[in-house]
Amino acid sequence: MHQLMVGGPIAAALVLRYLTLPRTLPWPQRWVATVGALTLPPLLLLTTAMAIVLMGPAGQMAGMTVGFGGYGLSVAILTGGGFVFLVLLWLGWRSQQQVQTYPEIQIQNHPARLLKTPLCFAGQVGLWRPQLVVSQGLLDTLNEEQLGAVLAHEQAHAYYGDTFWFLVWGWLRRLTAWLPRTGQLWQELLLLRELRADHWAATQVDPLTLAESLLLVVRSPLPPFPTAVAFNDQPHRLEDRINALLATDQGDGQGAKQERDRWLLWGGLLILLPLLLMPLHQ
Repeated sequence: MHQLMVGGPIAAALVLRYLTLPRTLPWPQRWVATVGALTLPPLLLLTTAMAIVLMGPAGQMAGMTVGFGGYGLSVAILTGGGFVFLVLLWLGWRSQQQVQTYPEIQIQNHPARLLKTPLCFAGQVGLWRPQLVVSQGLLDTLNEEQLGAVLAHEQAHAYYGDTFWFLVWGWLRRLTAWLPRTGQLWQELLLLRELRADHWAATQVDPLTLAESLLLVVRSPLPPFPTAVAFNDQPHRLEDRINALLATDQGDGQGAKQERDRWLLWGGLLILLPLLLMPLHQ
């Protein structure tokens, strides 16, 4: 019976992963749907494994005998998942400790850490309370107005807590890397993260200045910070970001809220279903 319980989430995950996510939708709706499609399958798998471990390897459920097979698999899922999460936390802590060794500076009244490299880099580094890190190359390349646009973009990442959430979502991605479309959904989410930060920054600064800064910075390689959320981006996402900045229609906020509410309601019920079925175990 436990094997069937584990198989159920996998089947549900396959259905979710093959749902079409139209790129023609405004980015706020795409954001909600992509987060849901990426995170719901691993969360369902984790709650199923948790329910099986809590029920134990003995007894019956819905008239079927349970055994050690599904129980052992569930223990392995939870143990492996916990280990991966601890490794990611350690990498994030190590990055934060590394940043503490960089000189402190003030940029347009924003505290930051200076990375002494000729490459252009600006990013939030850390976990729950990240620090802004900028490179000497960035300061030498951009003028004051362009630098202000980059800082506004990085403020958006701090406002949304992207370093923390992408650590968690990156962990969930690793747990179900074997599922179809995981990589595609992750790349889509990385793009949407930058579109969201660009949109937030464009309410504070001139979008054209932000686009100009992006063109100057985007192709610089990223320093090896595991938990960094940077202004730099992959060149293949540049066109999407520039087009979004120049677009007059920035998306339907009300539609995104309705989409989010649907995912929270039905996704939450699906995630809790294995725990709600525990009373059937005898």
